[in-house]
Amino acid sequence: MNLLIIEDSNSLRRSLSIGLSNLGFTVEDAADGLTGLQIAQQNHYDLIILDIMLPRLDGLTILDKLRKQSNNSKILILSAKMETEDKVKGLMLGADDYLAKPFEFDELHARILALLRRENSFNFDNSLTVADFSLNLMTKEFYYKDTEIKLTLSEYKIIEFLFRSPNKVIDLDTLTNAVAGNFEYVSKNTLQVHISSIRKKIKSHGGDFPLAHKRGHGYILEI
Repeated sequence: MNLLIIEDSNSLRRSLSIGLSNLGFTVEDAADGLTGLQIAQQNHYDLIILDIMLPRLDGLTILDKLRKQSNNSKILILSAKMETEDKVKGLMLGADDYLAKPFEFDELHARILALLRRENSFNFDNSLTVADFSLNLMTKEFYYKDTEIKLTLSEYKIIEFLFRSPNKVIDLDTLTNAVAGNFEYVSKNTLQVHISSIRKKIKSHGGDFPLAHKRGHGYILEI
């Protein structure tokens, strides 16, 4: 998956580039708006991370120009300038999501996954496997050994996100964002209800889901 980061903070741009590259993304970046626009016009990107306050050309102008040129890349606004009117303007111009600074990298990762998944544009292998469990990303079917376990859409999103981040503690906010997507709201209590339902479904088929709850921290899929 190809990502473009348009961000004038050198330290933030570098850290995001390194972090996302380590997760398997192909990342390019630009330090000013005009350069970023030119790169975005010359190449196809699955997702663009776009700051608002940029030298040479501001992010909203870039967003407006790209959408008028029928650029269909997913665009995630990343900025400290997050008053309500700025959010509304960005969305009206065609942004797909927004994230206010400062933020946690895990939340950014979760939002990227949600945006790319929404258009079925995540071109990874067709399945994910953890122990005796497998998840078919094309058909969205979940199996314990050779038995299919029926999941709701929210349960599927939880399983997929956890399977992509095994042996890593995922905090509740990050997991709820992964389930909710762009602008929906999912409470932590609702998330825990979904997880409880997943455990019960697996147990009814003789399995034990290796998901541990780290009190005060979140959940970890232990494999």
